[in-house]
Formats: sequence, C-alpha cells, structure tokens
Amino acid sequence: MSDAVHSHDAHGHGHDHHDDHHEAGSHGSFGSYMIGFSLSVILTAIPFWLVMTGTLADAQLTAFIILAFAAVQVVVHMIYFLHMNSRVEGGWSFMAMMLTIVLVVIVLSGSMWVMYHLNANMMPHPQMEMDMGSTQEMRLSNDMSEMP
Repeated sequence: MSDAVHSHDAHGHGHDHHDDHHEAGSHGSFGSYMIGFSLSVILTAIPFWLVMTGTLADAQLTAFIILAFAAVQVVVHMIYFLHMNSRVEGGWSFMAMMLTIVLVVIVLSGSMWVMYHLNANMMPHPQMEMDMGSTQEMRLSNDMSEMP
C-alpha cells in the first residue's frame, strides 16, 4: 500500500505543481508596486494642479494635456499593476491590450469628433441671431405694409 501512495513521488512528480503555472516575472515586487503607485499619484496630481490653478489659459489645450496624462496612466496601470507585457501568455495578452487600445482610441476620438460637430452645428451663434433678427424685422415690415 505504501508503494501505491508513494508511486506519485517515484515518477518524479514530487515537486509543487502551482509553481509550474507561473511564468517568471509575472508578479510584481514591492518596489515595482511602489513605482507604479508613485507614477499614478504624479500622473493624477499634475492634471489636478493644471485645472485648479488655471495655469494654461486655453481650455482645449488643458483638456488635451489631461487626456494625454490619462492615457499614460492607463499604460502605467497595465504594466505595473496588471503585469501586462509581451512575455506573458505567449504575447496574447499584449495583443489583446493593443486591440483594446486601438478600440478605445477609435471610440474616444469618434466621440470627441461627434460632440465637437454637434456643438459647432447645433448651437446658435451670435451671427445667426443677428440674421434671425433682421429676418423677423423684414417680416414685420412686410406685414405692416400689407395692412389696410
């Protein structure tokens, strides 16, 4: 009976199997987590400071800089906290990350494009209001001249 119990060890399977499923470098160390945390804090504090102090007078430039910092922060989170790189899972997680980034860029840029054009084409402009006012004045004058 003892041979049946120990037959698993006789075939060279006496080591722990959970170590086989982890690839080298797949888990971060305390130092890498602290680097990721520090970068995240810095990448959050700079846009916050830009908005709160009003350092940049142009609101569109400020928004573009905030979006750039957000994109960099997403990459920092994926590298330092999700441990995504080209070595994990034979590169498939990296390919999935690249597809995700491409789709997010398409969705965000398309949304910004639609919102910009809706704002430009749907909001009344001062020139439109002036044109509308003169048109209404012309209608009133025509209506007055037609009255007996």
